Amino acid sequence: MVQPAQEPVEAAFFDLDKTVIAKAAMLAFGPRLQQEGLLNRWLVVRALWGQIVFRYLGADEGRMQKMRETALRIAVGWDKERISALVDNALTEVIDPLVYAEALELMESHRDAGRRVYLVSASPEEIVLPLARHLGVDDAIATRARVDADGCYTGEVEFYSAGVHKVEAIEREQALHDLDLEHSFAYSDSITDLPMLETVGHPVAVNPDRALLKEAEARGWEIRTFENPRPLREGSIAAPKPAVVGAGALGLGLAAGGALLWRTRKAPPKRRWPF
Repeated sequence: MVQPAQEPVEAAFFDLDKTVIAKAAMLAFGPRLQQEGLLNRWLVVRALWGQIVFRYLGADEGRMQKMRETALRIAVGWDKERISALVDNALTEVIDPLVYAEALELMESHRDAGRRVYLVSASPEEIVLPLARHLGVDDAIATRARVDADGCYTGEVEFYSAGVHKVEAIEREQALHDLDLEHSFAYSDSITDLPMLETVGHPVAVNPDRALLKEAEARGWEIRTFENPRPLREGSIAAPKPAVVGAGALGLGLAAGGALLWRTRKAPPKRRWPF
């Protein structure tokens, strides 16, 4: 008996930082990394400089590459399992208050419509995969750093989940799950995600930076504002799916910048940073 052809599956791809959560995930974990003794002041200052450049000059491939290289250098020798455990244990405390209610509602509506829901982030898999399980999404694509035989970061990246590389990972998912990208959705705040947004039939700019806002307006794309982060309540998210896949764990070292921001806001130094 001939089996009927399987209908293509639609999907919804969500960038993480400033799209699903209200700040950069790596920065959110900065204070916790400092408490664990993983950061010293010199490393914090170097990472913070990268964050200042990013904030005031915007994101482009060159700046993101420099930030990536800095993060990888900072994380050399860190034990991957220790970082994973640290993030997993602190997830509820650190990330829950940052999740946008609007993003949760959208994820739920896409699930109700039968679409596969993904987190697609340049943040490391040590953050993205636990958060994906926490939110109950189907899969996740994230950055993956190389580790040595002892399970420590080498300072090299195995897969960088940004720009066109996000598209490559999405296309692998398309082949694996017969995704209908023409009728799928993608959400992001950053012009660096333009390739991902162009890959789907329904691109949505969420809290867009200036460059993405200009592009979205020119192309007639939907533009949304998420502005209501709220703690996740027990039972308000879908049950976690067991098959969360990943491609990601670069530079938790960039969270160092968050550590210094946290310290300077608690006890401002005599000389103020320009932010």
